[in-house]
Amino acid sequence: MAITDTYGRSFKTLRISIINTCNLACLYCVADDNELKENRQFLKENALPQEVLMHLVKLLHDKLSFENIRLTGGEPLLYRNIGSLIKNIKTQTAINDIKLTTNGYLLEGMADVLKESGLSHINISLDAMNEDVFQKISRRKKLGRILKGIDKAVELGFQVKINSVIMKGINETEILPLFDYAKSREISIRYLELMNMGYLFDHKDDRFYPQEYILNTINKKYEFYQLERKAHATANEWITDDGYIFGIIANESAPFCSDCDRLRLDNFGNIYGCLSSNLPIHLDENESSGSLDQKLIQALSHKQPAKFMGSNLSMLSIGG
Repeated sequence: MAITDTYGRSFKTLRISIINTCNLACLYCVADDNELKENRQFLKENALPQEVLMHLVKLLHDKLSFENIRLTGGEPLLYRNIGSLIKNIKTQTAINDIKLTTNGYLLEGMADVLKESGLSHINISLDAMNEDVFQKISRRKKLGRILKGIDKAVELGFQVKINSVIMKGINETEILPLFDYAKSREISIRYLELMNMGYLFDHKDDRFYPQEYILNTINKKYEFYQLERKAHATANEWITDDGYIFGIIANESAPFCSDCDRLRLDNFGNIYGCLSSNLPIHLDENESSGSLDQKLIQALSHKQPAKFMGSNLSMLSIGG
């Protein structure tokens, strides 16, 4: 049975939120550290054993034939035995390009394990080059630790991207320093508009910094022109006169819902068809083919037809 909707959308990308807590407490993700503590307790009591999680991944892949899989969180490098999880995913799905999104705090010490496991792509969240601004956003210190992790990932040959959430009044002054840092290391950077998620749901406007303003800031120093958007891509892309490509994920200014192909699975056995839905659809270990079809059709029906709306579900739970 083909799993498609009236807009021709289907699921070809799986994003697995393998853990629902983090070692940072970023302003755009959590209100305070209490949310992290509550999530850790829930994780301890409810997380799936790795073999059950893998069973669900295989079940979904056999049905949908994913083209790529990304591990997210929370902070996925906090997941115990992440190396074996990556190896199992590669072995059981035959997908070579397994990707991961991390805040980079533990990356320097774990990069070798990730490389040996077969991981190919790493996206690293980095929202400031200034230590004080970094601490204001993440509520943690040691920016240098993340920069060392980025250097290590580049050294080992990972395909590295930097993701930077821009917030008005917080870190818009970091747009060019981040750009210069990434460009000097030939690392792709993608800026993100603040998402209407979690505790910021319906309260993001005070900090919202749109794509237009980000481009105007970059244009103060660089000339560039826009590239054609790739199918199913989250980011719009531009290229500078000297060939450097950067992107902006503009959920609000330039929604990409019309051809979104992403399905999300969390570490409690729930699937989500859209970040704008906070209605989990639980998968059982022994799903029949027919019931799995119906649940996937339900998840697909949660996708927005044209515009990202957001939800009060924390990004810690559903993954980025």
